[in-house]
Amino acid sequence: MSQRVAFKQVDVFTSAPFNGNPLAVILDAASLTDRQMAEIARWTNLSETTFVLPAEDAQADYRVRIFTVDGELPFAGHPTLGTAHALLEAGLQPKRAGELVQECAVGLVKLAIAADGSLAFAAPAAVMTPFASDRVGAALNSADIDEQLAMSVVDMGIRWLLIPMRSAEAVLAAQPQVSELAALLQEAGVSGAMPFGPLPDAAEQFEVRGLLVENGSLTEDPVTGSANACLARWLASQGHTTNYAVRQGTRLGRNGRLQVRFDGETIWIAGQTVTVIDGTIRL
Repeated sequence: MSQRVAFKQVDVFTSAPFNGNPLAVILDAASLTDRQMAEIARWTNLSETTFVLPAEDAQADYRVRIFTVDGELPFAGHPTLGTAHALLEAGLQPKRAGELVQECAVGLVKLAIAADGSLAFAAPAAVMTPFASDRVGAALNSADIDEQLAMSVVDMGIRWLLIPMRSAEAVLAAQPQVSELAALLQEAGVSGAMPFGPLPDAAEQFEVRGLLVENGSLTEDPVTGSANACLARWLASQGHTTNYAVRQGTRLGRNGRLQVRFDGETIWIAGQTVTVIDGTIRL
């Protein structure tokens, strides 16, 4: 007799389907083994698949494990928002009005529930390490690196290399060279690189991209919660604590949007999520 588990496939950091970053959410994974979770994640073939489990910490509303096709992550941004959206839609009642607490491998992550249904997660603490390399221009095939701002490796359970560029146009014009980018990522000891540059429109301040090398090929993440949380932490360390908006996914034909809000020591990464598929998985 086959086993069935409920799941949703959602689109994160967008208000319209097919414009954000997709995520598969297994709503009740208590009966699944580690092997089954890994098999499901490989089968969905998405950047991440999450598995919801009963909380072990009394403060948490739920516990989540986050899998890529290759392994497990301690934290990731769009899976955090997407999982919370899926659970609320499925009827989860928060322990505290207007907020959720997610338990994951980096600890407890707070989420705020807005009246319009958008969600925001509190960026975890990060360790920032200045970084310099002669490979950056070749890796991005660009001479428009902003040398007035220092690059940094930011570690938030997942490690990103932040690369400031002179403009949003420079970010979009970059044409990463896979071998050089792979060497740069290895040198920096990071999962991916995030070039970012200012937009001329006051309503949105930054264009960003999330660049990775997986199995020898370039992968561009449509919209990246963890990298944007790393960027927000880095900007705060530079004295930038004014709320701002981010555009990501443009080169992929996506329309990802994130809002970053500074509230004292807390930095909120916010966005909309929409459900695309409701269903069950048969095991």
